[in-house]
Amino acid sequence: MSHIRILHASPDAPAVDVLANDTLVAQNLSYRSFSEYLQLVPGTYNFKVYPAGNRTNPIVTSDVNIDPGTIATLAVVGRLADPALQLIPEPKETIPPGQLKLRFAHFSPFTTNVDVYLNGARLFSNVGYREVSEYFAINPGSYTLELRPASSDEVILTVPNQQLTAGKFFTTYFVGFVGGTPGLQLLLPLDGNTYIDPT
Repeated sequence: MSHIRILHASPDAPAVDVLANDTLVAQNLSYRSFSEYLQLVPGTYNFKVYPAGNRTNPIVTSDVNIDPGTIATLAVVGRLADPALQLIPEPKETIPPGQLKLRFAHFSPFTTNVDVYLNGARLFSNVGYREVSEYFAINPGSYTLELRPASSDEVILTVPNQQLTAGKFFTTYFVGFVGGTPGLQLLLPLDGNTYIDPT
């Protein structure tokens, strides 16, 4: 089996219903929200994303191939005018003893490439829109995350007091609009590869 959750990361889109091969898999999912992980038989699925309660005009449709043993997040990204679906695999990797693994996903439309700093140290460099970094092993603790335009000292977003615990996988999702509504935010969910057995 494979395990997929849905993320609504389209900042100006309404709450959505998501169908896979015309079966409802996420209902009334609001912006910044994640569904639970769904068990899916591997194969190719036609995903349709509709405004919640609507079945006539999909926001976006896409065929997505789900390989055996996949753990992943399927994100609704982009503006309402140009939405897309993006599959973000969550691979099983070895975590060094006493550490955790963190990566960064840039889903903020119109925002330049960014550098990501943890407690003042740059961890990810020059991440572009719709790019997802590799996982990076760090020590557990309380972190302040800062986002800066690539190679700049200007801070466009600061998120303090993020508690990261050992033995887990996290993806930091960067969403929202620079200077617009909704504004920039970071989402920091626990990734399913932490606790799901894909076999």
